[in-house]
Amino acid sequence: MSAFLRRPRVLIALGLLAVLAAGAGVAAWLVVSKEPGDVSNPNVEFDAPAPTTTPPATTPTTPTTPSKPRRPQKPRTVNWPRYGYTQGHTRVFAPDHALNGPWRRMWVRRAPALTEFPPVIWDGTLYLLVDDGTLMAFKANNGRMRWRRQVGALAASSPAVDEFRLYVVLLEGAKGSRKGKIMSLSRRTGRVFWSKGLPSRGESSPLLRDGKVFFGTEDGTMYALDARSGRQIWTYHASGAIKGSPSYDAGKLYFGSYGGDVHAVRASDGKLLWKSGAARGLVRSGNFYATAAVAFGRVYIGSTDGREYSFASRTGKLAWARQTGGYVYSSAAVDNVPDVGPTVFVGSYDGRFYAFDARSGRTRWTYDAGGRISGSPTVIGTTVYFANLAKRETVGLSTAHGRVVFRRSAGSFDPMVTDGQWLYLTGSSSVTALRQIAPRTPEQKRAARARAAAKRAAARRRAAQQRAAQRRAAAKKRAAKRKTQAAKKRARRSSN
Repeated sequence: MSAFLRRPRVLIALGLLAVLAAGAGVAAWLVVSKEPGDVSNPNVEFDAPAPTTTPPATTPTTPTTPSKPRRPQKPRTVNWPRYGYTQGHTRVFAPDHALNGPWRRMWVRRAPALTEFPPVIWDGTLYLLVDDGTLMAFKANNGRMRWRRQVGALAASSPAVDEFRLYVVLLEGAKGSRKGKIMSLSRRTGRVFWSKGLPSRGESSPLLRDGKVFFGTEDGTMYALDARSGRQIWTYHASGAIKGSPSYDAGKLYFGSYGGDVHAVRASDGKLLWKSGAARGLVRSGNFYATAAVAFGRVYIGSTDGREYSFASRTGKLAWARQTGGYVYSSAAVDNVPDVGPTVFVGSYDGRFYAFDARSGRTRWTYDAGGRISGSPTVIGTTVYFANLAKRETVGLSTAHGRVVFRRSAGSFDPMVTDGQWLYLTGSSSVTALRQIAPRTPEQKRAARARAAAKRAAARRRAAQQRAAQRRAAAKKRAAKRKTQAAKKRARRSSN
């Protein structure tokens, strides 16, 4: 069963009965009898960044001496090596030039199954793991397949990649096994370096750091393996399933689990540093499916109790919680927006997209998407992108004001990654490459209209010339026919 189908079935079950956990580490889902409210602890520590402003437009000056013309530089591309881009999963990419469109579709790569999680990018190649366990590598500039391998039977995560290797976590290594798997493969050829079976299913996108690969599984185990050999270094056991990818900051890993706990463990040995229960004394239930985002000395994570939470990353103290009115599967994007300040962006199953003040949780703005939001947003430059699961579309909003600046009829979950030049939009079973085209000046628009008018005039001339030629040919044909008929009449008279 695909990951797309798993969530709606869970939601139906939530409204009917409590589902008993399968296995020792999976927490029960409980019905929330009353919608929880907001929580605010304004004195919790917060690492405020320096204020940022939008750079003013500058007037070009004429150089006093002619400058030597420079050779045009090759566009710089970057790698997108993991789910959420940064190791803290802030999901923010700051380009070195404006990436505001307009956009032209360059190619579309169809996938054999649901594309619930986006690809990763390294050295001009996209690596995509789709829900039926197919792993694909295709070129970023044209979408052509480099290699393809069936690595398992069921998957719901993004790979992680470095210069030489690719790492994937699977829900099921074999169909119906209910046992997961993690693999290391050559990113150039897809050849398997090592493969390790897991006692439980895994849909936690792996995180690479300091020669280790970190990921969680549904039995509540967080693993640290040697990235080169697959050897187990340590494990940590939570009270419920770990669905999200672990987030790294300052030697610590942060992640949520089913049962309503957020954990901070030491990355070197897995020692628990703190555990903070979102449900403790506040609500009756809540599971953390989302991946945490770590920024400004805080941990930001959404819960199925409908709230987005902010915890102090050092102590685990709850700073704020904001109720959205729907399940928050979406992992947050966290950015220091120019002229606005630190902001948390997150979507909710209530059909709205939210921008919260990262320090206080105060609502900066909201956008009514008109359909449930399940996947996670990405900030690229001054635009935050998210997908509407109900409408199967991707929307881009201004990070400062929430105005619509982008819309495409593709997208279901986590829609957007970039290599710094192109956007790669993940649909429900496809990836589309979008290239920015330079907006035309008024002079260019006038010149384009003149060229179009000239083309139309030339087409009319050619059509008129073609019609004249056809008339001449028809006249010649009629004259030849008359001449032939006259000759036949003369021949008949002479024979008589």
